Amino acid sequence: MRLTLRELSALLLALAACARAPASSIEATGSLEYVELRVAPSLPSRVARILVAEGDMVRQGDTLAILTIPTWRADVAQREARSASASAVLLEAEHGARAQELARAEAEVAATTADAERAERDAARLKDLAARNVVSAQQYDAARTLAASTFARRAAAGASLALLREGTRDERVRAARADLEAAQQAVESVRATGRDLVLLAPVAGTVMRRAAEPGEVLAAGQAALTVAETRRQTVRVFVGQASLPLVQVGQRVRGVLDAFPGREFPGRVVALSPTAEFTPRVALTERERADLMFGVKVEFADSTGMLKAGLPITVHIDVPVARSAP
Repeated sequence: MRLTLRELSALLLALAACARAPASSIEATGSLEYVELRVAPSLPSRVARILVAEGDMVRQGDTLAILTIPTWRADVAQREARSASASAVLLEAEHGARAQELARAEAEVAATTADAERAERDAARLKDLAARNVVSAQQYDAARTLAASTFARRAAAGASLALLREGTRDERVRAARADLEAAQQAVESVRATGRDLVLLAPVAGTVMRRAAEPGEVLAAGQAALTVAETRRQTVRVFVGQASLPLVQVGQRVRGVLDAFPGREFPGRVVALSPTAEFTPRVALTERERADLMFGVKVEFADSTGMLKAGLPITVHIDVPVARSAP
């Protein structure tokens, strides 16, 4: 008996359907929670303005509050002045000596050279006179000393001119550049502190708590407001140890509210507890109460506004059931 191509395709689909394992569902119940974020300053500061009230909807990046630090502006001015000074030092080191400085150094070399030559001639003349006892030995010694000192001044002037012509050493230029970078980083640090004085909404959501009012002084890390990411809810449910291997992070789930049994909310598994716990009170049967359970964190992205914190929700995790051998 020969089968047509259509009949063969239908037979293969039927065999595949028979081989596919039927789906089963793990059910667990928990209470919805919001992801709440505490908005707090990084430094002690005073509240100047609060721009939102409890219950307000905010977008990510919206300004929630403005804080002040009395010494902040003075710190900015001081560090900017240090940065400007370090920049001037670096420019001077990179550019080297000015033309006026070189001209002055060259004139100093010429003057000391003339003095040295004159002192040398005077000492030579007095040497002959001292040998014939025309002048005293003390006068000759004074002339030699003067000649030696003028030669030393000429050498020092020549060395200074050579240094000016050579320019600033690379080590000093690098040191000046490092000083400038440190001063600029200090300016950026104090400016970043100023940006932290404006508290922004970290996520889009709802202002749940307003814990500060204008005029209050907040410590570093003390929350001024709490923002809940109301469009992203989580629930922690528990599954038995036999079902845990069937649950994977990223697995899709369905959530059902008690008040709306006919409506399903899609979600996904975001975390699995690595340690076992005793069955919580929401477990229903005696067998479940006696068994150890593992926590499963599920996340829902709700755009309807129906999912609220505190509402119980039943989570359905679809898992394949292995077909027993015939």
